[in-house]
Amino acid sequence: MLPALKRHPFAVEAFFRWSLVLAYALPARTLRPLLPLGLELDTYEDRGFLAIALVQTENLRPKGFPRAFGRDFFLSGYRVFARFARPGRQTLRGLRILRSDTDRRVMVALGNLFTHYGYALSTIDMRRDGDHMEINVTTPSRQADLHVVADLSGVTAPPEGSPFRTLADARRFAGPLPYTFDFDEPTGKMLVVRGLRSAWEPRPVHVETQASSFLERFDSPRLANAFFVENVPYAWRPGVLEDLS
Repeated sequence: MLPALKRHPFAVEAFFRWSLVLAYALPARTLRPLLPLGLELDTYEDRGFLAIALVQTENLRPKGFPRAFGRDFFLSGYRVFARFARPGRQTLRGLRILRSDTDRRVMVALGNLFTHYGYALSTIDMRRDGDHMEINVTTPSRQADLHVVADLSGVTAPPEGSPFRTLADARRFAGPLPYTFDFDEPTGKMLVVRGLRSAWEPRPVHVETQASSFLERFDSPRLANAFFVENVPYAWRPGVLEDLS
């Protein structure tokens, strides 16, 4: 019964007060081992991308439930851009979730009961003054500690050292993408969850990553893009199991 519960068994809706997503470029050979059977790395030239998503979420609840049932929480998540090739059907672009951190115990319990997203309880300190934002995430055993400073006033080009030549190229890897994927071992199939969003107008911003213990395990990650969005209604459909090619 427990494996079936973890397959996102019902639709969910929420409101993103804001979302800041940073994508780091790494050699494709570094990220491929992080993907399960059935997924391909989504690349730009010879690079793959690992994203850090920082999201202030409000009123997350089963779809159709009153707002009184909703939960507010902060999410810090790590994911790899991936593709799922389906026989005779459209290839899907999305994300494979590696880790999720939140500041609410109830989200750890419910998130790990109903999803594959691997929630851990962490301490979050977020401060915003106009276009200046600073975020500190403290995690158990320092597994994914993070300190990010962001200037939300906007930029006109990708970060220095980014493999993207233009902001249009960078926007193709502006998370979150519509789908998340994970291999479901009991069935040998791919679990696909589709996200639905509106008013999605991410703007490129300048960020400085002062510290990231999760990134320390990789050799020379380079910031490829950073996008910020505010006030976004979001929903997820129930998970679907699909055969592998």
